[in-house]
Amino acid sequence: MHKTASLFAGLRTFAADVVSGFMEVTHSGFALLGLGVFFVCVTLTVRPDLRQTGEEQLMGWLQARQTAVVGFAFDPDASERATATNPRDLPREQAAVTYWLSKKYRVAAEPLAVLVSEAYDIGQRTRLDPTLILAVMAIESRFNPFAQSPVGAQGLMQVMTKVHNDKYKDFGGRFAAFDPVANLRVGAKVLQDCIANAGSIEGGLRYYVGAANLPDDGGYANKVLAEHERLRQVIANPSRFIPAHATPPAGMLSTKARTTPAQPAAGSLGEKVAMLGQF
Repeated sequence: MHKTASLFAGLRTFAADVVSGFMEVTHSGFALLGLGVFFVCVTLTVRPDLRQTGEEQLMGWLQARQTAVVGFAFDPDASERATATNPRDLPREQAAVTYWLSKKYRVAAEPLAVLVSEAYDIGQRTRLDPTLILAVMAIESRFNPFAQSPVGAQGLMQVMTKVHNDKYKDFGGRFAAFDPVANLRVGAKVLQDCIANAGSIEGGLRYYVGAANLPDDGGYANKVLAEHERLRQVIANPSRFIPAHATPPAGMLSTKARTTPAQPAAGSLGEKVAMLGQF
């Protein structure tokens, strides 16, 4: 019995020593780990270049893991590059135009909303009718930003990039012809110059399509003017063309409404000379 008690006492002493040693080692380990983290933080604060390198290496590793798992790297900035906005955020007139064009040309309303808003902004600065700009876009490309004609006209407004290459310098070069907003701005400037040279909208459209010195323009001007008239009918009664589910909350339209340039009277559109300004 005495021997058994001594054995148990020895085992308890041994266990206590093991636990005490483990705790001591653990505390020492945590202390060393904390000290290491402290020095790393100080080093990264003093040497931001090391921090940047570490972040880049970590991001590279994460992207490599993402690619290995799903087959492609994640891209959190993709939505920020998208040329799109909610049509509900537009003034009523612009929203109606957006939804009408979206339905007719089977193009998503969200990217169209950006183009419609941009056309109205350009129209306000240049005193060109924004719906004329949109009508040209509709006839030229049916709102396909990657359209290209056999003779080299490119983008939404089918601008001859080689001829107007200088106008894309401010947008980073000729490849900006396939950026929807850049192409719209350049195309509107070309249209503005054409109307100024011709002295009338109809004559300007003939210049725009390259038929100024030809017997006829193949009906181009009439097609644009007809589409323009249809757009004017849309803005005359915008509520008809805005879906019920897309109607913004009360008060939103009045706070977001913009002043738009006066429109020429229907029926005399071809006789009116555009009132031109500068971008």
